[in-house]
Amino acid sequence: MALKDITLGQYFPGNTVLHRMDPRTKILLTVFYIAALFLCKHLPSYLVLMAVLAAAVAVSKVGIKAVVRGMKPIVVIIVITGVLNLFYTPGREIWRWGFLKITVEGVWTAIYMILRIAMLITCTFLLTYTTSPILLTDGLEKLMAPLKKLKVPVHELAMMMSIALRFIPTLIEETDKIMSAQKARGADFDSGNLIQKAQALIPLLVPLFISAFRRADELAVAMECRCYHGGEGRTRMRVLRFRSFDFIGLAIGAALVVLVLVLRRFGL
Repeated sequence: MALKDITLGQYFPGNTVLHRMDPRTKILLTVFYIAALFLCKHLPSYLVLMAVLAAAVAVSKVGIKAVVRGMKPIVVIIVITGVLNLFYTPGREIWRWGFLKITVEGVWTAIYMILRIAMLITCTFLLTYTTSPILLTDGLEKLMAPLKKLKVPVHELAMMMSIALRFIPTLIEETDKIMSAQKARGADFDSGNLIQKAQALIPLLVPLFISAFRRADELAVAMECRCYHGGEGRTRMRVLRFRSFDFIGLAIGAALVVLVLVLRRFGL
């Protein structure tokens, strides 16, 4: 797996309906979709959510290649989760070899778990693909605004989450450069057992941490030079406003949750 395959935190500029939606709408739609995903119980419900997700990817014009590339880093986790559910779910046995057994319930549970993880990650990727870090920060801050009455530092929390997402691609690019430089000097990150591979990463981690701390210090100095002192009294260049397609999107999200509940009620 190449580091360039990790697309979490990347923003793909565009002018689609999803790109133009209010960030608060997209965050709420993501929450609706995740809630519907965890309410799913049988294949028809998963197929409905899969169709909705496919339509959202098509509307965003991000491209299926970008989505598949972003899924590559988690393929191992998905496979391990599926295998564990396949062999360790009790039920009607269809195959056994020693202590390993496969049940009908295990097969379906493994399929549902793989679909759930894949769709969960894809919908969260779609949020960051179509929302810039600045708008994501503003949206999170607006949604968490009621917590200010409880003295929760909402602006600071939203800023930290946004900066963390923003710097994931930067750190990945930095890691790739350091790995290329180390390989040019004869470092080998691929051969050997697990312990040897972990030891080979030490020359990579030290300069990466130094670079991360340097970037954090540069960012802090830049924010201070721009007189940043928290969110109190700050104005925004773009004021967030709900538009007609935002209300339509929220209605679709709520209807999707209701539809999944109805399908669950009828055992579908």
